[in-house]
Amino acid sequence: MGAAGQGLSTDEVQSIREALAAGRKPKVVFTASAGQIAGQVGQVVQLTDPEVSDEYVVVRFGRDELPFSPADVAVAPRGAGRRAAEPQSEAPEPAAPAEPEFVLDRVPQQRREEPKVETVEAKPAPARKAVKAVKPKGPAGLTVTLAYADGEWTVAAQQGSKSLAKPYVVKPAEALRMVALVDVPGVHEAVEQIMAVERAEAEQQAEKLRAELAEIEARLAELREAR
Repeated sequence: MGAAGQGLSTDEVQSIREALAAGRKPKVVFTASAGQIAGQVGQVVQLTDPEVSDEYVVVRFGRDELPFSPADVAVAPRGAGRRAAEPQSEAPEPAAPAEPEFVLDRVPQQRREEPKVETVEAKPAPARKAVKAVKPKGPAGLTVTLAYADGEWTVAAQQGSKSLAKPYVVKPAEALRMVALVDVPGVHEAVEQIMAVERAEAEQQAEKLRAELAEIEARLAELREAR
């Protein structure tokens, strides 16, 4: 009963996974956390995705196949299944008198057919599913992206698969303030380099426009004097 109270370890789960891949169905014994069926023996028939559900150990017990968590079952000791079967086969033998035979025969049949085990197994399942339903209520991940392309800074926001804000243009000064919040030297150097290139290009364009404006002003002065 010591092993039956500990549940499956990570190594034991891996061993069961390998046994299933080899075509075997390992036996397990239900622990105290499984409720009234503690101490009973079942067979693992499948391991589902543990990221989807904590109850990913599918156990065949009687005519049912139900999911349990690794804490609900433990590796069954050798001969555990045989010990559980022996009392059932020996139960009718002590009833030698003719009249008690019918009574003894009916008692084991009622124990095999009574739905108490199925009811106990069915009741915890909805409760566990209700607890799982609470997990997805957490907010989806939020991603805010600051990008630079073709001389423009843009900001976009997305939560999960839903777009909250399509990329929109922001001023270089605003982009620089956003980057200042990120304490990563490499990012600061990259942004400063982009700003320096943009500043140089803007100054060259301004000089060119000033020269063109000076030519236009001189031409305009000549036209005024020619009146």
